[in-house]
Amino acid sequence: MDPIRDHMLAMTRRHFFKAGALGLGVPALTSLMPGAVRAANSTLTTGSAALGGLPDLPHFAPKAKRAIYLFMAGAPCQMDLLDYKPKMDEMYDKDLPESIRQGQRLTTMTSGQKRFPIAPSKFKFEQCGQSGAWVSELLPYHKKMVDDISIIRTVHTEAINHDPAITYICTGHQLPGKASLGSWLSYGLGTENANLPSFVVMTPTWTGRKDAQALYNRLWGSGFLASKYQGVSLRRSGDPVLFLSNPDGVDSTTRRRMLDSLAKLNQQTYDAVADPETQARISQYEMAFRMQSSVPELMDMSGESKATLDMYGPDVEKEGTFARSALLARRMAERGVRFVQIFHRGWDQHGNVAGDLPKQTHDIDQPAWALVQDLKQRGMLDETLVIWGGEFGRTIYSQGGLSHENYGRDHHPRCFSIWMAGGGIKGGVVHGETDDFSYNIVKDPVHIRDLNATILHQLGIDHERFTYKFQGLDQRLTGVEHAEPVHAIIKS
Repeated sequence: MDPIRDHMLAMTRRHFFKAGALGLGVPALTSLMPGAVRAANSTLTTGSAALGGLPDLPHFAPKAKRAIYLFMAGAPCQMDLLDYKPKMDEMYDKDLPESIRQGQRLTTMTSGQKRFPIAPSKFKFEQCGQSGAWVSELLPYHKKMVDDISIIRTVHTEAINHDPAITYICTGHQLPGKASLGSWLSYGLGTENANLPSFVVMTPTWTGRKDAQALYNRLWGSGFLASKYQGVSLRRSGDPVLFLSNPDGVDSTTRRRMLDSLAKLNQQTYDAVADPETQARISQYEMAFRMQSSVPELMDMSGESKATLDMYGPDVEKEGTFARSALLARRMAERGVRFVQIFHRGWDQHGNVAGDLPKQTHDIDQPAWALVQDLKQRGMLDETLVIWGGEFGRTIYSQGGLSHENYGRDHHPRCFSIWMAGGGIKGGVVHGETDDFSYNIVKDPVHIRDLNATILHQLGIDHERFTYKFQGLDQRLTGVEHAEPVHAIIKS
């Protein structure tokens, strides 16, 4: 934030009269509209009891009210999970042809290798559902829901290392400082529950490779937007949010008096310098107070039926697991949380794919399926967009030693697979095609900008019109280059 600029925008007479004139024009124009038109416009701009958000959003009738993003941090091996490449069996241990690699930039982890031997997937695939999608034996529950999801096999990015790649897909830029997807949605659409954050993040445990990539809070940060739009991270154990419980000797009445007094002091500060962050601080303190009652209720699973718990699997009983987080995501969706993002780490299989990948898929396979089925059974899937995927893909050639039983895979940005479900997304669709090596895209490429444009589109937002003025530019989640929603997977 730039306090001087914000002060000038907030306090100058020119800005005041400009904003006042525009504000008076809206009711004046509305008064000239027929009653039915006014009612339709009200429904379009406010959604269902949305709190906060921008008055001109959504831009059009949304297919989804909320989104849940299951982020597999570290990059899943697409050719071992969702992009079946049977012709690679006959290429075992042969060098990747230069006609396929085409001089592609490599990471420092494999750039020194003398050879790039082909490592076919050791896992069996089966054709499933009406779409005929090929799914790995590592995802038995995904096999049962291929007709509920759209698989996109041709997502691609320019980033080849984890930190810039995950920053890129989460914020629209490889360099830190931009607002995250969830923050954009909080800013634009507001929330449907005043007692819970509009954007919640969870970072569950994992059982695969323990030496996982770090996660930074900028991935759910608000960047140039006000800090009240940043994601609230729930902890795996203890108080879900730090300092949620009152300290010994402090009751709710005392806490309320303290916050009232603090709000008066902060208001005096705002009156003096007009820094919008001061107002954000006031609202965050108030949210924290309301969360003292709403979060414990959210975390209390005692009301969930045994059938529901069994659907998510045995790990749902353990605090901090992916299964527990998936069930919490459904509970948040029920309570009007706009955006939930679960970062599951440990997918960076540079070696020991045979040992680590089955553990990772075991963590997420049944819970991800259960989340989709749970939402469907409750009549919520049509209004809830679910996204699954990582920051890039992995190489068909082996990093390090290669055998029929085990191998490693390096980073690969040119193609990788994700899936989407609910929220106006077609089920039983496989979109895009990669070559026999799962190395290059041959049909229907989908850039990560297109992926983010699709998410915004399903929530009723035209990504080109959704901007925020910062450093002299109209900032957008999708940046300045061309982006297009993936219409082939969107219900008409």
